[in-house]
Order: sequence, then structure tokens, then C-alpha cells
Amino acid sequence: MKYIMLIYQGSALAEQAALPEEEQKQVYADYQAINQTPGVTPGLPMGLAENATTVRVQGGRTLTTDGPFVGMKEAVGGWFILEADDIDAAIEVASRVPAARYGGAVEIRPSEVYW
Repeated sequence: MKYIMLIYQGSALAEQAALPEEEQKQVYADYQAINQTPGVTPGLPMGLAENATTVRVQGGRTLTTDGPFVGMKEAVGGWFILEADDIDAAIEVASRVPAARYGGAVEIRPSEVYW
């Protein structure tokens, strides 16, 4: 089963920035270790949520808004795809994402085809 792992930063970026340099290096090493985990396909790096543009179409008109669709606290900060046997294996990998222990969260969604 393939799972899409959405990383919500929450306060993680600020909390990680306040860590001593050695702990910050460990956070980067932890992300690198996840990227090298068998079954993981890393996502492309995402820019900061405040630099996002949200697009909606209403009444046939395209409307754009600066910033993310959701509140900044809940904005997606990254993602990756995990091929795992079951949800328990996906939860184990998600629990290793540094953002999850520094004020963020990881949302796990099974990959599904709708078309």
C-alpha cells in the first residue's frame, strides 16, 4: 500500500531554529534518514507557506490569494510517499519525522485513484 505523508510544520520550524546547532544538525540527519528508508519516495522541497498562492475558480473566474489556503499554523510544510505493508508501518515512519516532535504533525493518507 502506498501512503502519502503530509508534514504539518505547526511551530516546528521556530522550535527547531531555537535548538543548539548540534541538535539542528540531528534534525536534518533525521530527515535524511527518513528519505533513505526503504519504501520512501521523498517529495520535492516546499517553500514557506507565506510564499504560497491559492487558486480558486468561482463563477468561471479564476481568483488568486496570497498565502496558503489553511491557517499558517496548519500549513503543509513537506510530504513524501511511503510504500508500506500496513498503517502501523506508516505510523512508525511518521513518528520519526522531526516536525511531529517539535510542535507539528504528520497526516497519513492512503493513496487512492479517483479517475
